[in-house]
Amino acid sequence: MPRQERLVLPGVALHIVQRGNNRADCFGCESDRLVYLAHLRELSAKHGCAVHVYCLMTNHVHLLLTPEDTEGCSTLMRDLGQRYVQYFNRRHERSGTLWEGRFRSCLVESARYALACHRYIESNPVRAGLSNHPDAYPWSSFRSNAGVHSDPMLSPHPEYLALGERAEARHDAYRGLFEQPLAPSLVKEIRDATNAGYPLASDVLKARVEQTLGRKLGRGKPGPRPKGPAVEEDPFTLEIGL
Repeated sequence: MPRQERLVLPGVALHIVQRGNNRADCFGCESDRLVYLAHLRELSAKHGCAVHVYCLMTNHVHLLLTPEDTEGCSTLMRDLGQRYVQYFNRRHERSGTLWEGRFRSCLVESARYALACHRYIESNPVRAGLSNHPDAYPWSSFRSNAGVHSDPMLSPHPEYLALGERAEARHDAYRGLFEQPLAPSLVKEIRDATNAGYPLASDVLKARVEQTLGRKLGRGKPGPRPKGPAVEEDPFTLEIGL
């Protein structure tokens, strides 16, 4: 069955996940993450992609960004992946592929999902047991979005700006969003949408895109369950937040 074309709309945010090949680590030390962020900063500006949120885990990366055109995300991830692999292989005296392959993504359009994705991405280290609060993990955008320090790479999403008229109010409101963890059902919804490539969007946008593209957006009806013992969800996948 042919792979469905990636859904990208100019001016609409995209949640992106890129994983290490065979779940291998794609960051080995602090300098690796610094190099990745330096390339992300340069290439996101070059390709017209506004970065709202990021989180660099051990063996995968989360991004929330908004492209100016339909090709920006793909060219950004292609160039970023190539540059970083060349650095990583030299630095760690290795060869061959680093990334799993095609990055996974989903549109993030509605107010409910935009801020939920902020929380989902920046809480990833907490779900993985790497920190007890997003503020304690240095390789995400949380501290910048929460007003602890400034990161010139980040561009605020409109829903983030809507949290308050003044920066102080926005920062207070943003920190308040993390006082409680995301509901497990919402975590699953974001994870499933990203893995399957269907949008987290309003019904209005879905209907407009379906009419324009002639393509059904969202999950199809589930088929019959196979007979036999129940298959448990992979605990490793749950652990790393994918």
